[in-house]
Amino acid sequence: MSTRIVAIAVGNTRTRFGLFEEGDLSTVSSLPSGDALGLRDAILALASDLQGVPMVMATVNKPASTALAKALSGTGHDSVLRINEDIIIPMKHTLDEAETVGEDRLLCAFAAYRRARQACIVIDAGTAITVDFVDGEGAFHGGVIAPGLHVMLAAMHEHTAALPKLEYHAPDPSRGPFGKDTAHAMMLGVRGAAVGLVHYMIDVYAEHYEAYPQVIATGGDAAALFEGDELVEHLVPDLQLVGILESCKAHDEELSGEGGETENGR
Repeated sequence: MSTRIVAIAVGNTRTRFGLFEEGDLSTVSSLPSGDALGLRDAILALASDLQGVPMVMATVNKPASTALAKALSGTGHDSVLRINEDIIIPMKHTLDEAETVGEDRLLCAFAAYRRARQACIVIDAGTAITVDFVDGEGAFHGGVIAPGLHVMLAAMHEHTAALPKLEYHAPDPSRGPFGKDTAHAMMLGVRGAAVGLVHYMIDVYAEHYEAYPQVIATGGDAAALFEGDELVEHLVPDLQLVGILESCKAHDEELSGEGGETENGR
């Protein structure tokens, strides 16, 4: 497969996509996952010469990815390659039920390990917040899943009589650590819940591993939560797209006989 691919990650809320050329990601964008026609047009506008360029799609939202593949059909891209169908994520694991793990988590973990080549903790801060662990041999051990910032805010509004409906924005540090009004208290609360969860799990994983792994964060809310964080070493906005590319590269290595173990296993 060419090192020039269009990588598409269909999420629960938004779909992110970009063009890789010689391993470099360019022209990254995102749109609501439910807007199949808008996504089709935006993807085709990535470059003027996409004919023959493979499109590789990962998804945690099957209805949206099916609609997008249908929208792309008839545009010269009738055979969109699917992660875990056409392209396998060649990652070892220690899970009980690997088939239940979202492609987004595995792709981020695979990308982190392929780039770091050492044990990693991978945080994905989006609709949900996941904190996963990959050991020094590249085996995925799983992790935790928790509500994201916007889910927490929505839940508080929906399940109380008085708390307002809010969109997250970073609390103003000059106002201090005590919520001075309801909205401020809610922003501090969800931020504290998210960062506290991540810091706690980093300590738990490090204690279990008996060393501190490299800590990498990605996802739409990663910068808002972890910019300048003392424990998070790297912010990688498009780690899942990098995982799609690395899975394609591993697929090519396997076909050429250069790859190692490519099947998930213990």
